[in-house]
Formats: sequence, structure tokens, C-alpha cells
Amino acid sequence: MDNPLLEQTGLPAFTHITADVIEPAIDTILQENREQLEVLLDQPGPFTWPNIIQPLDELDDRLSRAWSPVSHMNSVVNSDELRQAYNACLPKLSHYQSDIAQNRKLYEAIKSLADSAEFAQLDAAQQTAIQHALRDFHLGGVDLPEQDKQRFKEISQRLSELQAKFSENVLDATNAWQKHVTDESLLAGMTESGLAMARQAAEAKGLDGWLLTLDFPSWFSVVTYADDRELREELYRAYVIRASDQWDNPELDNSAIMEEILALRHEQARMLGFANFAERSLAKKMADSPAEVMHFLEDLAAKARPAAEAEMTDLKRFALGVLGMSDVQAWDIPYISEKMRGAYYSLSQEDLKPWFPVSRVVPGLFSLVERLFGVSIREKAGVDVWHPDVRFYEVFDAAGELRAQFYFDLYARAQKRGGAWMDVCMTRMRRDDGIQIPVAYMTCNSTPPLGDEPALFTHNEVITLFHEFGHGLHHMLTRIDYPAVSGIAGVEWDAVELPSQFMENFCWEREALDLFALHHETGEPIPEELYQRLIKSRNFQAAMQLVRQLEFAIFDMRLHIEYDPEQGARIQQILDDVRAAVAVVEPPHYNRFQHSFSHVFAGGYAAGYYSYKWAEVLSADAFARFEEEGLFNPEVGRAFRENILEMGGARPARESFIAFRGREPSIDALLRHTGLAA
Repeated sequence: MDNPLLEQTGLPAFTHITADVIEPAIDTILQENREQLEVLLDQPGPFTWPNIIQPLDELDDRLSRAWSPVSHMNSVVNSDELRQAYNACLPKLSHYQSDIAQNRKLYEAIKSLADSAEFAQLDAAQQTAIQHALRDFHLGGVDLPEQDKQRFKEISQRLSELQAKFSENVLDATNAWQKHVTDESLLAGMTESGLAMARQAAEAKGLDGWLLTLDFPSWFSVVTYADDRELREELYRAYVIRASDQWDNPELDNSAIMEEILALRHEQARMLGFANFAERSLAKKMADSPAEVMHFLEDLAAKARPAAEAEMTDLKRFALGVLGMSDVQAWDIPYISEKMRGAYYSLSQEDLKPWFPVSRVVPGLFSLVERLFGVSIREKAGVDVWHPDVRFYEVFDAAGELRAQFYFDLYARAQKRGGAWMDVCMTRMRRDDGIQIPVAYMTCNSTPPLGDEPALFTHNEVITLFHEFGHGLHHMLTRIDYPAVSGIAGVEWDAVELPSQFMENFCWEREALDLFALHHETGEPIPEELYQRLIKSRNFQAAMQLVRQLEFAIFDMRLHIEYDPEQGARIQQILDDVRAAVAVVEPPHYNRFQHSFSHVFAGGYAAGYYSYKWAEVLSADAFARFEEEGLFNPEVGRAFRENILEMGGARPARESFIAFRGREPSIDALLRHTGLAA
């Protein structure tokens, strides 16, 4: 094929997407899109859905289908050549998007449609798409004076470059650090699977012994289980100083990047008439104001902190009385906590691994989804993928119609960005030749297979997998045919976590676990006695975990509310203030977690990290209906699918929630699930 990114007749041809084809393809599409837009706007009018919105959607889709696999590969099989091509395209894409957002002629064309008699004849989803488009024109600077529009574009372009560089620095710092161990006694206390993983990593590089890295499964296995306190601190320190002023390579220091990102966000928000970037961020969210968000977070913190302090006191008492540790530091807490879990509940994450082999978990997840939502999922072989570990699946409805497709990339490896996420490969949309079905990427960084054994997941890794699949369902099961409000598109960001956090709940239910928690050798379900230990441990240190998330969320909001050009970002000062008010763990002076806080500095969660807790109120309350009416009640499952998953962004999330639950959301279920209910 001449250029695989221009041949859009099916799924991406990943093995043919090389660095040299990327920029020419993007240049071609951008040029052709600009030319076709001019033709559209030169029409005599009147403007209608078929002659302006539909063709615009098709132009956007063509660009998205070319850029999506490039962006994805940059995250999962990163290389110098790919990164260079990716970065070369960022300013061009930003410039194009700014030109669209500030195109007054296009804005007037869509506004004329909104003001026309035809608007009333459109369905509710079409009307919402048009209203969102007009809102986004205003947020994109269409109303700015001509002299300000160029500065607005420059800021947008610079932000896209800075956010990409932030991510690259975190990835490069993560990949740059490793520790080669030849003395096994240094690894005393580590689990068999942790040792096997380290041995496999060493063998892959032609080394004897064991290789420890900052990939999360490796890092976590050391700080949680290694008896050697100095080793735990060494890995803890390396992890929390990544890409910071404490790192030994100043070229990877994100400090100046963070300052510039916050300054530019603030400047751009002020240009649009907002007091700060937090106000600008909330223009597309459920929450009405930064004050409302801060009240929500601080109220939760007031409820959780006394319980978190009590948990911390208990941890220190255990550390002294059982482990003889009088000076508890941040790198000790995962280790002590795991010892406590073993002592209190005779349970560790390692104990559960035999019941969570990937070969059981994935089919069990699919079985659960089939029972809940009336769909079936089948693997399809022979599909072009970016790595041998990747699997491809198709989703069919009850009538046997193909509804969606998705890729699974589950394991941690070098050159792959950390964390877990769902991203869009293709969006559902109506074309002249029929419906384009949605396609998703679902990515985790779970423990890989060791030798000939299947990958054995921790319970936490299973929860993460279910979380990302919830996002995938939101994207894939939509029935909305207009890409601006199809799937997760158009959903308020502080509600987008509802389906993902909803799915996590099934990882604690016996009836659900029996579908996927099956021993990798015997196929037996988790013994009841072990399950009861798991349930009793559910809220172990739940308040400590909650205040940690609240620390991140309040820090994020305050960064963007309080930015002052005269004083700069004051990142460390604000973080220290937040920790003094909320946290119960005092990190060492060198901790620079903020320098790898990609959600806020490189992702979509700027002044939006609170969304996890905001949406958890919705997800816990939604799941409570299943608890009340039956975990696999087909009517409840159908109601969730139709009112939440299928509706996408076609109506406000609050309306979708009320349509499912029959009332406004209540925080009671969240407090009950986290053990904080009175």
C-alpha cells in the first residue's frame, strides 16, 4: 500500500505504519480537509445537517482515523523515530484545530442552522451536537479580536508540544533506571512471582540474576514485599523523583514544563473571560463552579481524614509492636500494610493470584458483560496488531449484529507508557453506506506471563482491567450515530468515569467472581473462606486511600484556581499546603510526585482530577440499584445499557443518571462502600 494511513477501508494496518509515512499522511489530510471545508462554506445555503454537519463529521473522522493509530503507537511501542514523526505533526494538528475553532464563517454557518426552522426537526442528539459545537467555538476563541486569535493559536500549539514532552520525559526516566541484582539475599521477602518477573527481565537483556525496573509491576513487587529497607527506599526514591529536579539527567526535568503549562492555561482562560483555568475546565463538566468542586472535596476530606488518621495510628502501632519499626517512612507503608493485611485477614495480593489467571479473567469478564448487557464477545484472529501480546475481539448484540470491536494490550513492557487507559480507534457514525461501528483500544500494564505459565493478576490488576472495560463499553455500546455525542464523546468529563467505576464493583461480588475467579490449575472457584477474607479486607485502609486521592484532586484544583502570573505556579508550596490539610502520610523532602502527574500535566484531567470522586458518587449509587434488585437482573442491566451506555453524550449526564436511577444521585452508597457511612 502507498500510505497505510490514507487507506481507510478497514482497521489500521499497524505493521505497515512506519515513521516515514506519518507526516506525509497528516499533511495530505489536513490540506484536503482545508480545501473541502472551503467548498462547503461556499455553498449558497441554507445550511442543513446533510450539507454542513455530516460532511464536517466525515472530514474529522478521516483525520481521526489516521492520527489515532499514530498517537496510540506512540504510547505503546514508543521509539525515537516514531516520537520524532509524532512530534512533527503536533503543531500542524494544533494549528488546524485552532483554525477550525476560530473560523467565523463556519461558526456562522452552524449558528444559522441552530437558528433555523430545521433545527426543531432534528432529533435530540443532533440538537445536542450542534449546541456543543457552538459552545466549543466560543471556548476555541471564535469571539476573540483578530489580534488575539493568533496568540490563542500559539498557546494551543505550545501546550500540545509541552504536554507531549512531559509524557516523554516520564517515559524516558522510567526506562532509564534499572537495578541489576546478583545476590538473591538482597531480594528476601519478595514473592515467587516477583522474583520470576525480575529474572525474566534480566534474561531478556542477557544478564544473570535479577533486574528491577520502574515499570509498575516490578516496582510494586519490591516496595510491597522486599525485606531490605534500603532497597525499598532506593526504588521508592527513583520512582517519585522521575523527570524532576532530583533526577540525575536535567534534560528530563519537567519543572519548567509544568510552570509553562500552568502559565499558558491561565493566560488562555483569561483571554476567554474566565477568572482562571479551573473555570474554563468546568465549562464542559457537570459541576457548576470551582467553589462547588472544592466544597465537595473538602467535605469528603473532613469525613475521611479522622478515619485515615486512625488507620495511620494503627499502622504505626503494628510497625512498632510486630515489626520493631519505630521510624515509619513513606517507602515502608506498602510493606507494613501488606504485613498487616496478612496478620489481620490472613491475606495478601499474592494469595489471590492463582485464582486470577488471564486465561480465566478475560473470558469471565466477557461472560459477565454478556449477562449484564445482552451482548456476546468473540476473539478474531488474523488482525494486524502492534505487538504480539495484543488480542482483538468483536462485540455482537442479541440479534447477532456486529456492534463493535476492540484491541486488548494488557501487559507492562519497555517503551510502553505506564498506567491504564481506553482510547478511541474509530467512532460510531452514520455514513451514506451504513453505520461505521466503534473500535476501542484498551491498555493496561499488568503483570506479564512468566515462562510457560499464564499471566496471574493481582486483585487490584483485575479491578483495573474491569475499570478500563467499563470505559470501553461506554464507547462501544453507544447507539448514537453522530460522532460529537457518540460513546464517550460529549459526555461531561466528571461523569465519564461512571461506567468504569461501576464495573469495578463486580470484582467484589461472589456471584460475579464465580464467573472469572477460577484457579489456573484446577479451575476451582475461590474458596468461601478465602473470599470472606477478601471481603473483610475491602475497606482495609480505605480512608487512607481516599485522602490520597483527595490530596491529588485538591492539589489539581488549587493549582488552576490560584495561579497568579506575578507569583508563578507555586507548585510545591500548594502541594505542601494541601498535604498539611489532608494527607496522613508525610513524604520525604525529595518526593516529586507532581513531576510525573501525567493525568493533569499531559492528559485530560487538568482541573478535573476530582472527576474520579465525583463520578464515584454516581457509580456507587448506580451499582446500588443492582444490589437492591439483583446483581444480574436483566431489566436493570438493560436499563443501565439503554440509559447510560447507549446514550453517550446525547443528553446531560445528570438526565441519563436520573433516567436510570429514578432520582438525583446520592452520596450514601459511596460512603457505605468505603466504610465511612455513619
